[in-house]
Amino acid sequence: MKKRVFAAALAAALCSVTVMPVVAQTASKAMKAPEDKSKRPSPPATASVTLKGKKITVDYGSPSANGRKIFGDLEAYGKVWRTGANEATSFVTTGDLMIGDARVPAGSYTLYSLPNATEWTLIVNKQTGQWGTKYDESQDLVRVPLKVGQLSSPQEKMTISFEKVHGGDAELHIRWENTDASVAVMAH
Repeated sequence: MKKRVFAAALAAALCSVTVMPVVAQTASKAMKAPEDKSKRPSPPATASVTLKGKKITVDYGSPSANGRKIFGDLEAYGKVWRTGANEATSFVTTGDLMIGDARVPAGSYTLYSLPNATEWTLIVNKQTGQWGTKYDESQDLVRVPLKVGQLSSPQEKMTISFEKVHGGDAELHIRWENTDASVAVMAH
């Protein structure tokens, strides 16, 4: 009987010696400071505007060209693009909007785009919180044509901005490399 008790105690002691470092390592990983996203190669950026008292906020990852050909190469024409980098580009509006000729109710969405050589499409998608490459077409709320222009000089970092703000109207611009894609945004 004493041998069984001793064997059980020895097994328990050995088990705790083996398990404790694993538990400690797991706890250490869980307690690590959150990632500093500003140190990413494509750091987070925000564009926001208030139209008729309603706030619109776009959160996105801002990639750099780094000498690469972007549209038609890195971002293939005719293929849905996450419109930024890293997590999906978040679009939140506290009021109902018209983006181009499409109605977008107040809420949280994801922006994607479909670049082509001469025309682009902005996609407002109902799925939120996913990684940027997790696109589900069945969740599209609206697709809106974007006006495409050429920048006078190349732009290294991709940006999203609201410009020409007047009352309840603004323009949403997506700029990168040599491209400026834009659409009218109007608060209801």
